[in-house]
Amino acid sequence: MLTYREVFRVPQFGALFTTGALQGAAATTGQLALGVLVFSSTGSPLLSALSMFGSSLAQLAGATLLMSAADRLPPRAALSCAALAFGACTAVLALPGLPLVLVFAVVLGEGVVAAVTGGVRYGLLGEILPRDGYLLGRSVLNMCSGTMQIVGYALGGVLVAALSPRGTLLVAAALYAAGAAAAGLGLAHRPARVTGRPSVRETSRTNALLWSSAPRRHVYLSLWLPNGLVVGCESLFVPYMPDRAGLLFACAAFGMLIGDTVTGRLLPARWRGRLGIPLLLLLAAPYLLFALRPGLPWALALAALASTGFSASLLFQERLMALTPDAAAGQALGLHASGMLALQGIAAALAGTVARWTSPAAAMAVMAAASALATLCLAPGLVRERARSTVRPVT
Repeated sequence: MLTYREVFRVPQFGALFTTGALQGAAATTGQLALGVLVFSSTGSPLLSALSMFGSSLAQLAGATLLMSAADRLPPRAALSCAALAFGACTAVLALPGLPLVLVFAVVLGEGVVAAVTGGVRYGLLGEILPRDGYLLGRSVLNMCSGTMQIVGYALGGVLVAALSPRGTLLVAAALYAAGAAAAGLGLAHRPARVTGRPSVRETSRTNALLWSSAPRRHVYLSLWLPNGLVVGCESLFVPYMPDRAGLLFACAAFGMLIGDTVTGRLLPARWRGRLGIPLLLLLAAPYLLFALRPGLPWALALAALASTGFSASLLFQERLMALTPDAAAGQALGLHASGMLALQGIAAALAGTVARWTSPAAAMAVMAAASALATLCLAPGLVRERARSTVRPVT
C-alpha cells in the first residue's frame, strides 16, 4: 500500500492537489459570503441554503447531458478553463444590486460546469495514480478539501466581518484565478481518455451502462442519499447560528478531515467492506440531537463528530472503481460526484422548506432521521452484494 509521501512523489499529483486546494478555498469562502449576503437581504433560511448549495441541483443536468465530456476533454485545459469560469461567475455575484433571479442563474450555471469538472479531476487522478493507490490519493484530496473548508470558512467569516460579503466574493474570485494558473502551469498536457466529441447521446449511453449493474446501483445510492440528506443539516448552519456559522462549517470540515485520514490511511483492507454502513449511520446520528437546540460548544462537537462519517464515501468510491471499466472511469466518478451534489442541493431545499415551517434545529433533526432511514433501507442490498462476490470489474 502506498504512503502519503509516496503519493506526493508521483508526478503531477502535487499540481492536481494544489489546484484542488485553491479551488476548495475559493468555493467555501464564496459560499459562506453568498449565504450571508442572501440571508441578510431576504431573511429566508430557504433562499440562504439554496444560494450556498443550489449549484448542486444543476449537477444533475450536467450529469445527464454533458458528463461524456469528462473522458473526452484534455484534463489540463478543462480544469484551467473551468476555474476561470468559476472566478468570473463569483465576481459577477459580487456586483451590487444584482437581482436575486440572476444570482441563482449564475449559481446554477456554476453547477453545470462543476459536474463535468468533477469527472475530469477524478478521472485524471485515476490516470496519475495506480489503481491500488486510488483510495489513498482520493483520501488525500478529501483531506485537502476538508482542510480548505476549515480555512475557507474561517477566512470567510473573518473577511465577511472585515470587508463585507461582496468583498469576500472578490477574494474568492481571485482564489479561483490562482487555481486556474496552478492547473495551467503545473499539469502536463494529456490527451483525452476517449476519442470523439462529447454529446448528450453518448452521455446517456454510458450512464445507462453504468446504471445497468445492480452492484453499481447500490453503490451509487449509498454515495448519494445518506450523504446528501445530511448536507441538508449543514445548509441550515447560517440560520441556526448566523454569527457563528463559520465556526460550525469549520468544525464539520475538521471532522471530515479526521475521518478521511483514519479511513484512507489507517483502516485495514479487511475492514473496508464492513464499515461503510456504520459510518453512514454515524454521519446522521449526531444531528438528531440538534432537536434539543444545543448551544455553541455542543453544536460544534456534534457537527465534527457527524462529519467523520463522510469518510464512508471513500470506501464506496473504491468499490465503484473496482466495478467500473477503465474507459468509463471519468464519467463514473463524475456521475457519483454530480449525483451526490445534486442530492445535496435537493436536501438543502427540503431542509430550508422544513425550517421555514418549523425551525432550523427541528429541520436538522428531520433531515438526519431521513439520512439514517435511507442507510437502513440500503443496508440489506449492500450486505447481499458483498456476500455474493469478491470485488471484480462488472461490465
